[in-house]
Amino acid sequence: MNVISFYPLFLKAAKVTIDSRKIEKDDLFFAFSGETFNAATLAEGAIEKGALAVIVEKKEFENEQKNIFYVPSTLKFLQDLAKHHRNQLNIPIIGLTGSNGKTTTKEIIHAVLSQKYKVQYTFGNLNNHIGVPITLLSIKPEHEIAVIEMGANHQKEIEMLCELAQPHIGYITNFGKAHLEGFGGVEGVIKGKSELYDYLKNNKQTILVNEQDPIQVEKTNDYENKITFGAETADYQFSEFVKDNLVGLVYNENQALSKLTGNYNYTNLCAAASLGLHFDLNFAQIKMAIENYLPTNMRSQVLEKNGKTFVLDTYNANPSSMAESLKNFTNFNGAKTIIIGDMLELGEESEVEHQSILDLATSLNFDEIITVGNEFRKINATSKSYLNSKELSDYLKSNKIESMNILLKGSRGIALEEILEFID
Repeated sequence: MNVISFYPLFLKAAKVTIDSRKIEKDDLFFAFSGETFNAATLAEGAIEKGALAVIVEKKEFENEQKNIFYVPSTLKFLQDLAKHHRNQLNIPIIGLTGSNGKTTTKEIIHAVLSQKYKVQYTFGNLNNHIGVPITLLSIKPEHEIAVIEMGANHQKEIEMLCELAQPHIGYITNFGKAHLEGFGGVEGVIKGKSELYDYLKNNKQTILVNEQDPIQVEKTNDYENKITFGAETADYQFSEFVKDNLVGLVYNENQALSKLTGNYNYTNLCAAASLGLHFDLNFAQIKMAIENYLPTNMRSQVLEKNGKTFVLDTYNANPSSMAESLKNFTNFNGAKTIIIGDMLELGEESEVEHQSILDLATSLNFDEIITVGNEFRKINATSKSYLNSKELSDYLKSNKIESMNILLKGSRGIALEEILEFID
């Protein structure tokens, strides 16, 4: 089976999935094989559920009469099919990466552009070597723009994802201390994320630049095909305002207040607004999108519960985003408790970075500091250090947090959101 001959059948499929539990009528199921489980054993069952076709990488499960097709590698076939489909598309594709804020930025860009266009975008966090192809394959004839989020934790990954997505416009949210272990330090992060710039330059495509970020300015200084914001000489000029701990932007004296907190989200709003203006939306449309966008993905969510204000930011954490969250939280009025969880994938820098964050938290004079995770446990000698979320939840069942403002910030693996129900 090859991509060219299979493509007509793909065009008849409702969607592509790698999850056998979510198969619906006319889906295309890619049966990935792992070390402990071979999804090809589910091929017959997938067809019985209504799947249009199944791709397997185990020859013994092939049955072309039932549309069960063998390929040497399901991953390579998925990527090749996505690239072939991408080559048939004739719509603007926006590529997005960065250390922090890329998912929130992607969501806001989608909200803004959807005011005028039919937009397809990365769903959830499907931003890796499997997720990007699935997103590309979800683009249908009715879509007019696509927004593709690209994540990476090592060199050359963004380069590979760019070859698949072939973006016309690219934006790097920032360069921070994320995935230091895989990238090999901060310089490795900058090099890895800049692979998006390399692709765009080599293919004479457009770069969106935040001119308040010195690394973005340096990396694009010799390139003319840019959309810029953040400086007085930029293409689009905004200013920030804050109301009730929520961040907004001002454009030509017109305000748009989001439901997000933090200066870092102001930059995300500017990026989305710049793209909106670039694609000929008026500010009234942009304002509508910004003010109606409600974060629901555990990223910078501001919640009210039992008279307390919670900032729920538990989907991801690294030293850069953690520091920004702590600094922003100092602006909240009233007593403040922070619950911070381990930052993962830091490698040899883990102890130093966790100590730096704990020192910062202490210097900011929060009313209470609670840490969760083994990395913080190593350096936090106080009694307010818990090995995991369950241990903290057990404590909270009989002990009340008095502060009216509570920040929960940690890496996905710590699952701090699980303790929310135990805080009265």
